[in-house]
Amino acid sequence: MSRNDYGLRFGEPKQYYGNFPDGRAAAAKGTMPPRNKKNFRPTKKGAGMTEAGVKAYRKLNPGSKLKTAVTGKVKPGSKAAKRRKSFCARSLGQMKKFPKAAKDPNSRLRQARRRWKC
Repeated sequence: MSRNDYGLRFGEPKQYYGNFPDGRAAAAKGTMPPRNKKNFRPTKKGAGMTEAGVKAYRKLNPGSKLKTAVTGKVKPGSKAAKRRKSFCARSLGQMKKFPKAAKDPNSRLRQARRRWKC
């Protein structure tokens, strides 16, 4: 496959991390969307990113594979079930590392685990 002057395959858009040629400021690499009700869920409702927040993140970080929480019923062994199992294992480690958050039923960690059905 041939590549252009930027090292990208032909047809791929160039990703700007400085300013665009027309003067618009580009987002910095690895930026997060604004912390507001549209993008982030409050602690009481499960403490995670909303679908709109994930879309905003993926727009700021092209190529990202970020997804929303697995909250519904899933078939055992499916991709969603594996994602849930992985998240639950990771968050269990967080509960061990942060016992204060683990004891508080209203902590972001506990609320997120409840939303993911851990």
